[in-house]
Amino acid sequence: MKKGVVFLLTRLIIVRHAQAEGNISRHFHGWTDSSLTELGHIQAELAAKKLADMPIDVIYSSTLKRAVQTAEHIARMKNLEIIKMEELKEINGGDWEGQLFAVLPKKWPVEYDTWENRPHTHHMPNGESMAEFQERLIKGINLILSENEGKNVCIVTHGTSIKALLCHFKTCTLDEMSNILWYDNTAITIVDFDGTRFDIKVEGDASHLGKEYSTVQNQSWWTGYIKSMEKRKEKRGQKEEYEQ
Repeated sequence: MKKGVVFLLTRLIIVRHAQAEGNISRHFHGWTDSSLTELGHIQAELAAKKLADMPIDVIYSSTLKRAVQTAEHIARMKNLEIIKMEELKEINGGDWEGQLFAVLPKKWPVEYDTWENRPHTHHMPNGESMAEFQERLIKGINLILSENEGKNVCIVTHGTSIKALLCHFKTCTLDEMSNILWYDNTAITIVDFDGTRFDIKVEGDASHLGKEYSTVQNQSWWTGYIKSMEKRKEKRGQKEEYEQ
């Protein structure tokens, strides 16, 4: 930001799409264009109600159906049009599209290892690399910021998109992406931008769902995942203590 130039604070209200068909079946859906489930529509409505008293001037959405259908609930609440943006789409999974998560480490052991542990080196087989994906997202965010200075902007996007963007907002490299949680469907992240830096105010808030309407809290993989993330955090803490 140039000296003497006053930049109006812009707020990004980033919402992960509601539960879609792939979230139930645990199939990889990047560019696979699945629709919301019945529960997904309930989640989207709960998210819209949570945002009811929050000022929103404009709504952007990924062009994929699960994001657009989620955005429609918020748009009705706010009486706004939806601006669809290709840059906000999920990562292009290439050969992973439509595959069960359970088979990925068996069919693509090297790629699955980078996906889980070294995301900065990950490249989807016949799809996007993580670096290409994040570059696309940042291009979209920069465009949104340039056109909406001083506004409250709602952005409906995807799980991997939010993790990659959080790396950007936190000014950390993509190798830190594996330390960022997967957030529930319709989880809300709020980020302020003052023209120079991003300030994360809320990260991954899905309290509007409770356990009853949560996707992840009612799936068997979630407990093990949370335990593995706790171990990863503990290991990082031990490494930092050793380096000091």
